[in-house]
Amino acid sequence: MSSLMNESDLIHEAKVVWLEPLDGLDYVRQALDKTRRRNTKPPYARDGRMVGYAVLDDGAEADPDSGLYRRRVFFLLPHDRDSLPEGLYREGAPGEAVDPRTIEPKRPGSKTPRSQRGPSAIATAAS
Repeated sequence: MSSLMNESDLIHEAKVVWLEPLDGLDYVRQALDKTRRRNTKPPYARDGRMVGYAVLDDGAEADPDSGLYRRRVFFLLPHDRDSLPEGLYREGAPGEAVDPRTIEPKRPGSKTPRSQRGPSAIATAAS
């Protein structure tokens, strides 16, 4: 489980929408963003790119003070392993990174050898 997110943060997730194939992604970063809508593609204001997002069910309520919904967004930054395989995260991963293959609605993603140590860990484990 991600150290940065709890299942209680995700109780109103209905589904996860992926914007690109997961095949080449060892990890994705996940964050809770505040958005105006619960079921459309949220705006994205970070560097890099959004690769997925959660859609909330009809029972989700907006924050009474801000009127915004808290939704999970999955993203990658320009210096992440998918774009720079020999860069900073050649091995290791950022704290909010999880294996996208472990992400399901209402459940935080998990850290795996693939997400934390990269392709070399997978090759070593298969040997």
